[in-house]
Amino acid sequence: MSKATIYASAETIIKIPFHDVDAAQIAWHGHYAKYFEVARCELLDSVGYNYTQMGESGYFWPVIDLHVRYINAAHFGQEIRVAAAVTEWENRLRIDYKITDATTGKRLTKGYTIQVAVSMADHELQLASPPILAEKLGVA
Repeated sequence: MSKATIYASAETIIKIPFHDVDAAQIAWHGHYAKYFEVARCELLDSVGYNYTQMGESGYFWPVIDLHVRYINAAHFGQEIRVAAAVTEWENRLRIDYKITDATTGKRLTKGYTIQVAVSMADHELQLASPPILAEKLGVA
């Protein structure tokens, strides 16, 4: 995670399944976006603003940027802890991620995603996050 202010956070444990690994039993790099998504859903559930609730509020929030920094590999059967934290919310939703070994705490991967609010009514990008996000994060 960055040293930025954390407005909300959550974490989850994932056991690396066989179908996520290559011949060397190392998790394929593309699956890390999925691991981020699992933690992001836990985070959004924890603040009461998951994807269903976003839609009900009149907005969808596409990911427009994904950054991943691979530090150490995750392996088949390894339990990883995926932490997600909202670090920006006013004009965009930035969620920072950190993946560590669930047992040792060894850092494996870090990254972030950027999402923006888009009105479902007219498909217009919102230049500021809708007030519902601040309300759900408890910063309104």
